[in-house]
Amino acid sequence: MDYTFKHMTQKQAEDIAYNWHYDGEYSFYDITADEEDLEEFLDPDQRGDSTFAVFKNNELEGFFSFKETEQGVVDIGLGMHPDLTGKGNGLSFLKAGIDFAKKKYAPHTFTLAVATFNQRAIKVYEKAGFQPEGNFMQATNGSEYEFLKMRFVAG
Repeated sequence: MDYTFKHMTQKQAEDIAYNWHYDGEYSFYDITADEEDLEEFLDPDQRGDSTFAVFKNNELEGFFSFKETEQGVVDIGLGMHPDLTGKGNGLSFLKAGIDFAKKKYAPHTFTLAVATFNQRAIKVYEKAGFQPEGNFMQATNGSEYEFLKMRFVAG
């Protein structure tokens, strides 16, 4: 069964923000962990029409946000339901998001940023063809964290 992408509703945004909690160090990705991220995620105007709830078998499995940062370059943000992480679902989920964005936005390049401690996600991104571009520090979740910028040239 394929993934289905639908514009995220307010109810879905609230469900994800308040009910999705990750274990251990991955709690970093709880949307409530950063007030600014929470505000942006819950505000329909800030989410705009570029944030999508992703379903498989009619179950909400995750979300993607797509932002065109320059002509032909789309930056990806994503999250997968906590119950599905670490179980080999990441690559098919990511590829579904890339395929969806290729059809909708027709970019030549995708970018994303991932916390450097998240080696599990970095391995998935590399398997999908993303290449590391460099590290940077970013203030989030009440502190500063190191992130890795990655790039994928769409073929």
